[in-house]
Amino acid sequence: MAELRYRVLAVCGHPVQYMAPLLRCMAQHPQMDLSVAYCTHRGAQAAYDADFNTTVQWDVPLLDGYSWKEIPNRGSGGENFWGLYNPGLSKLIRAGKFDAVLCFLSYRCASFWISYFACRSSRTAFIFGTDASSLLPRSGGSWKVFLKRAYWPTLFSLADQVIVPSAGTRDLMLSLSIPEERITLTPYSVDNDWWTAQSRKVDREAVRAGLGATPDTCVILFCAKLQPWKRPLDLLRAFAKANLSDALLIYAGEGAQRQELEKEARTLGIGEQARFLGFLNQSQLPSLYTGADVMVLPSEYEPFAVVVNEAYCCGCPVVASDRVGAARDLIGPVDPGLIYPCGDIQALSTLLTQLSRDHGRLRELRNLARNRMESWAPQNTVAGTVAAVGAALRRRRR
Repeated sequence: MAELRYRVLAVCGHPVQYMAPLLRCMAQHPQMDLSVAYCTHRGAQAAYDADFNTTVQWDVPLLDGYSWKEIPNRGSGGENFWGLYNPGLSKLIRAGKFDAVLCFLSYRCASFWISYFACRSSRTAFIFGTDASSLLPRSGGSWKVFLKRAYWPTLFSLADQVIVPSAGTRDLMLSLSIPEERITLTPYSVDNDWWTAQSRKVDREAVRAGLGATPDTCVILFCAKLQPWKRPLDLLRAFAKANLSDALLIYAGEGAQRQELEKEARTLGIGEQARFLGFLNQSQLPSLYTGADVMVLPSEYEPFAVVVNEAYCCGCPVVASDRVGAARDLIGPVDPGLIYPCGDIQALSTLLTQLSRDHGRLRELRNLARNRMESWAPQNTVAGTVAAVGAALRRRRR
């Protein structure tokens, strides 16, 4: 008996460097007839990114390998309800005879609701989720937690199937009384093959020499936006506290805290050991991950953090705070001792001291990191997505 082939529309805000490989993988799956609708073209064109504090245009293919179209945005383009207002989505969904719509938009924008009501009027399965692993907001008061706890059970009950990218998100949905059979894990993955292949081309010692490191130097990496919720100052202070004589601290990223970090590095007496590289595009990152000994992610708000996936594919182990979503799914299985309490600078400093002194352990962790990615790949994500579509359609037929 031939396998069912699902007609699926993915509704996305804009082209994203992490999402494009997954869409290509979905388009190649024998059970998926995929189309993609973008609400804006931002990402595929150069645009100012406020968090990075610089103009960004990704240097990897974002629109190749799958069928897509841009739906005109009648909204403001801002970060508010009317920022994405794409009324054309309604006609596309109602006329498209899709089996399911995968909605990757936030419920806080108008186009999410346009998609939802179009699915209901056309009897199309509506599938969405979140990457949140807790109710804690990135900013704002505790009132947001109470509001989410009251509203989210109703919100996610609107989905014919809820897709979640991590174990933490799955547990959050269960805590909101979403039935387990209505939740499908679609692991938050990156293009493992691309990252691994790029890493193999890297001359690790040449990269390290370019950073000013000797073969015995411990190169510690921070790769993220220099924003308060990423807590880059925690790493700077932990590094200074560890008093590592043969180590370098590399910051790859831009943001509002750069000047503060540079000033603090001089104040703490580690100005000669700290390097600030600024924003690096996708094609530049494999060299950096491959050349580093360990990456640190001290974030207080981090729903998942696919930089962990990227680093692992390049054989770079990661230390992370317990607020990082990937800590449970990726870092814990490699070594739970690499997870520390968010904001605990002493605990982070102790970890840096231990790792910098044990080169054998770092080599072992490099291999373990690569091995972990074998079961956390785009193929697993797409398999989960196909399963979610099937479950949603069976529920609607019942």
